[in-house]
Amino acid sequence: MFKEERSESTFHWGMLGDLEAGRPNLGRSTDLAVYRLMQFTLRDVLIAEHGVDEANRLFVKAGEVAGRHFCRNLIKARGDLAAFVAELQKTLKDLGVGILRIESADAATLEFTVSVGEDLDCSGLPQTDEVICAYDEGFLAGVLEEYSGKPFTARETDCWCTGDRTCRFLAKPR
Repeated sequence: MFKEERSESTFHWGMLGDLEAGRPNLGRSTDLAVYRLMQFTLRDVLIAEHGVDEANRLFVKAGEVAGRHFCRNLIKARGDLAAFVAELQKTLKDLGVGILRIESADAATLEFTVSVGEDLDCSGLPQTDEVICAYDEGFLAGVLEEYSGKPFTARETDCWCTGDRTCRFLAKPR
């Protein structure tokens, strides 16, 4: 599953396993600190080994893969943008990922300004001078690509870590 060399992602939803059978006592949830511990130590090692730009590129790429699979497997609404967004908002909130809000949308160009409150990756972190949600950029791009069938890019413009209390992304087709 993970020992084969490859140049493309081979991830599939089945790799998540049978969560109920595997954790009959602990269930599907864990503490947010454990998620951040995994993410931030992985990012720290990637930066140390490959540099900031490459670490960010890899986090965006992983987020894109995750976003496509998330959308493909958990979001059923297609076609109608309002129904898609409503289901996406509910699913992200129900899973504790964040509170998604579409601040602006241009249906003709598929350009969006999206905010995510109580973001899984950064809400509550100390203020710095940088946006840090590279994985979320990829995740959002992957979700929108899966929905639209077009490759997307998403760039974070505001972050909890820059003093905003929500993360904001500009998303558009590549």
